[in-house]
Amino acid sequence: MGQGKRKQEVKSNITDNQSAKMTTSKGTIQGYNGVATVDKKHQIIIDAQAFGEGQEHHTLRPILEKVQDRYKRIGISNNIYKKKTIVTADTGFANEANMKYLHESGINAYVPDNHFRSRDPKFAEQKKKYGKRHQNEKKKGSVRNVIPPSEFNFDPVNLVCVCPAGETLSYQNTRISDSGAPKAFFNGRIMQCRNCELKTKCMQNPASADHRKGSGRQVSFTLSHKRGPTYTDWMKHRVDSKEGKQIYSHRMSVVEPVFANIGTNKGLNRFSLRGKDKVESQWQLYCMVHNIEKLTNYGQLSH
Repeated sequence: MGQGKRKQEVKSNITDNQSAKMTTSKGTIQGYNGVATVDKKHQIIIDAQAFGEGQEHHTLRPILEKVQDRYKRIGISNNIYKKKTIVTADTGFANEANMKYLHESGINAYVPDNHFRSRDPKFAEQKKKYGKRHQNEKKKGSVRNVIPPSEFNFDPVNLVCVCPAGETLSYQNTRISDSGAPKAFFNGRIMQCRNCELKTKCMQNPASADHRKGSGRQVSFTLSHKRGPTYTDWMKHRVDSKEGKQIYSHRMSVVEPVFANIGTNKGLNRFSLRGKDKVESQWQLYCMVHNIEKLTNYGQLSH
């Protein structure tokens, strides 16, 4: 068995163990995430890769490094990011590790967090004017009100957590959250939660403690509210600036038409192959067709 990024056992898919679970508008599916890097001026795809990961956080660095290696190999620039190149990416790529990498690498990037709209006064009346997204859709299920973490007795010095029933939870680890603050994670043992009288009031899914592959109550606590400035704060300042808003406003008009062309016009709504190499070849083939079409209509091939 391999290990995940948090040193946990990897749950493999026996049909395609390089793929991952993807959350889509049609539910959770097993598949790959196709990521493309697009040139702003011509909407040419300069890099296309497929990743068997549900989240995009871990794909930013390998993508940017691949782009730099390609430009260096073909003799355009030894470091394309030092030649006034601006990189924009959506909120799916934003976390503390990526912001640190961009800062230390000197890459002129703008990657907003998922709250950047709420900080922009221009969007203050958006919900009032247009309503909330999906407000007319039926909710699949409501979240149960359970005993909050504030009811747990947490000792931040000794990293000990005692639940309302008097049981000491198991300390898992301390991780840096996306906001840059350290958080301590605790987990109740299955046998503790299985026979607990407060189980139905404490757990979102009380039945998960009734079988050996389930889990007990999980809680986390921020260790320090008085944290110093983080790389995420640095990126927030860049994105919220007047220049940052102007630059990032172009991202949607640059990359989204490319995905619309491939997904709608070319019909690639879902990968049809298995295995990372085959899926990536399929993704790159469609991206190459997009580039050929661009060259034919607007490039030197059109003359």
